[in-house]
Amino acid sequence: MAQPRISACLPPDVDPSKAPLAFGRRALPKLREELQCPELLRQQRALMALCDLVHDAEKAYQAIALGFLDKLKTLLEHHDRTVRQKTTEVLSTMAMHSVGRQGLMRSGVISALTGLLDDPEDICRKNTHQIFDRMAKLPEGAGAVLQAGLIPPLVLKLKTELEEIQELILDTLSNCLRLEAAGALAAGAVTVLKEKLSHPSTAIRSKAAWVLLEISSHPEGKTVVCEEEVIPVLVSLLEDTHPEVRVNAAGALMFAVVTPQGRSSAMGAEAIPPLLKLVAEETSTARLNALQTLTLLAELPQGRGALLEHRATFQRCLGDPCPAVQRAAHTALRASHWKP
Repeated sequence: MAQPRISACLPPDVDPSKAPLAFGRRALPKLREELQCPELLRQQRALMALCDLVHDAEKAYQAIALGFLDKLKTLLEHHDRTVRQKTTEVLSTMAMHSVGRQGLMRSGVISALTGLLDDPEDICRKNTHQIFDRMAKLPEGAGAVLQAGLIPPLVLKLKTELEEIQELILDTLSNCLRLEAAGALAAGAVTVLKEKLSHPSTAIRSKAAWVLLEISSHPEGKTVVCEEEVIPVLVSLLEDTHPEVRVNAAGALMFAVVTPQGRSSAMGAEAIPPLLKLVAEETSTARLNALQTLTLLAELPQGRGALLEHRATFQRCLGDPCPAVQRAAHTALRASHWKP
């Protein structure tokens, strides 16, 4: 089904080619003067030119040193949609550079962006979420997003945002929840993510499974995933038509079944047959996730009983080109044939 795409097209009266730009060292100081000017069109043109310049990391560093970020923070609340759009685009481009991410964290831009989560313009919201996503790719950036208290509103926006933006939110959450899951759990993230596992979009199903993997890596997350009955849904995704969804579902399942309750839930959902199919997948990640999950299920008597006749499946993995898969196959063989 066709989905609407967010357009970044500008109004016809904004022509960046007509912006009076200085060259060399005067370019950025001149643009700073233009941004201070109350005339709307001059601000729009200055932002257009600044968008082009900050693709260069050196220019981004100079812009931060000249104090552009303080002015850009105020422009985030501008009444004109084009100003807000180009301001968020400048910040998003800066966030592509290490120096830009550091500058955004020091200047408090992340907190200032919170107000744009409800912006009426799709492109402004998309740019905002791109900034969060790019910031969260580094541990200190993910920590800044957490400290800004953005996790609960991001979880809430998963229910209503456009698919394109939902993907960005899921990417941001996956990196942030690697550090801490308490805020997301309190906001009901597991319930929302469980619904996303059945989404028509392959990308959203896959990313939702990956976020659940990060949540399940925390002890409290494992408990909630079991209580919300997410494991049967993850088991159903082991036979998804898309390989990446299967891999991520197996990874989330691997963390969830560490607890006795998780193993019982997986056995009740008949997880072993699809996991055995994953052992024959082309990607080493799929085989590794499946083998490690089967090893955990073999700790249950009914799990060992179901796996006894599949010794050959594990033995084929002993010659796998991936050393991690070889080790996992050895462990799975021992676990499935262990006798009390």
